[in-house]
Amino acid sequence: MFKVGAKETASMLTRDGVRLDADIYRPHAEGPFPVLLMRQPYGRAIASTVVYAHPIWYAAHGYIVVIQDVRGRGTSEGKFQLFAHEITDGYDAVTWAASLPDSTGQVGMYGFSYQGMTQLYAAIAQPPALKTICPAMLAYDLYADWAYEGGAFCLQANLGWAVQLAAETARLKGNMEAHQTLSTAAKNLTFCDPVPTRSGILKALAPDSFYHEWLAHSEPGEYWDALSPKTLLRDVDLPMLHIGGWFDTYMRGTLNLYKAMTRRSQFRQQLVVGPWAHLPWGRKVGAVDYGEEAASPCDRLQIQWFDHFLKGSDTGFLDNGPVLLFEMGSNTWRSFETWNNNQKPFYLASTGLAGMGDQEGTLQPTPHASQPIPDILVHDPWRPVPALGGHAAIPSGPFDRSSLDCRTDVLKYTTEPLTEDLCLAGDIVTLIYCVADTSSFDLCAVLSEVFPNGSVYPFSQGYVRVNPGEPTNPVRLILQPTCIKLQQGSALRLSLSAACFPAYPVNAGTGAPPGETRLIDQQIITITVFSGGDRPSQVLLPVVR
Repeated sequence: MFKVGAKETASMLTRDGVRLDADIYRPHAEGPFPVLLMRQPYGRAIASTVVYAHPIWYAAHGYIVVIQDVRGRGTSEGKFQLFAHEITDGYDAVTWAASLPDSTGQVGMYGFSYQGMTQLYAAIAQPPALKTICPAMLAYDLYADWAYEGGAFCLQANLGWAVQLAAETARLKGNMEAHQTLSTAAKNLTFCDPVPTRSGILKALAPDSFYHEWLAHSEPGEYWDALSPKTLLRDVDLPMLHIGGWFDTYMRGTLNLYKAMTRRSQFRQQLVVGPWAHLPWGRKVGAVDYGEEAASPCDRLQIQWFDHFLKGSDTGFLDNGPVLLFEMGSNTWRSFETWNNNQKPFYLASTGLAGMGDQEGTLQPTPHASQPIPDILVHDPWRPVPALGGHAAIPSGPFDRSSLDCRTDVLKYTTEPLTEDLCLAGDIVTLIYCVADTSSFDLCAVLSEVFPNGSVYPFSQGYVRVNPGEPTNPVRLILQPTCIKLQQGSALRLSLSAACFPAYPVNAGTGAPPGETRLIDQQIITITVFSGGDRPSQVLLPVVR
């Protein structure tokens, strides 16, 4: 470990003459040293220490660490426009960082969320000095991995973030009244406007917020393609350390990026997923304590990764499998050679009363051959099924949902108590045969472990909006991936509902886009879910030994 000198502040000019400011942390020793760069929009002093060690710790391991304010944030000049300048600014920043005194000329990047996105955008520009990145908790497809899920607008997460960024903009402008209003709104989000997704506060105080554009573009297309790494990263190949969390809002983006890079990269692609929400990355998530092993190992893993790819050191990191997953239940880390895409079906069966009691709907390994049995789900917009934990709500994580499963507008399908441990690791999909009496409807699916004492803790969920003209035979609903050991004596449950508010807007049933759906238009929706016969609704589970 090196001693670290006093923090320096330095500036660079982008190709269009905009000044970007950064803090620099250096080992107090004779170099040269590789450079670690983080680019972020929240004021560089924080340096993502909500999930990572302070830059001083990284510098002490023999790196020049650069934490830069992106354009228009912190003390950097220019106008902040979400993701708009990060490709060219990223290239310029990497090139500048590589030329710092005592630099080896080799740069690695790290950071999560927006700071993860800035890594991908910089990589798109392919600066020669950028040798490796460690992207965490981000979007590969900005539409499907961040702004929308299954075609449904991610209301609570998007609005909360938009208000946070708007409050910071007001602070930078010295607008105390707007900052106070927005800061208060961020801590107490409300959805009481005539169009619930249209925040009156945001419209009045941040009319140029990205939020309004995201609402206006409710379908995939050119708008999203122009911003998404999925379409821009195709010719880029770098070794990447991908970091995700089982309860992170953007886990599907982390996994989709990992899968895409694994298919075409000549370099090592390493996936690490812990039992974490978006932040923090600790042992306790939601209402569950996953033990000492759940504390984030990512700082040490990143140093080993950078030592290998930027210093040429043999750290032994690559001796383990390229997939490192925290297995909930056993609360241990497991190493795999590949991501598991193999799935075993568990079929829904019912007496027709799956909404009325815990024992009326079942999950079983073989389908019923008899005529399909209908379960009727009536969604009342006056009292929509509320969001509780999971990956899309605030706060995220697992919470006991036994009281939610007592609702009659939640269909429950539960296995018999397990006679042996059941281990799952990989992708989860449900195929639900259903019809509705409206042109559009939503489905929310939640997988939970039902413990012998009756508590019900979810570990995976997914959401889909079915729009007019889309097929419903069956509805394909992708859930959050997982790695979990369900204990002998527990049971597995699938819960289905037609809402998860305010994580997603309430579907009015009209087929109108979320930005045009008025509160007064919301109506009661009746959904019929079938199981058995020629409509074998099922959940496909990634069973592993």
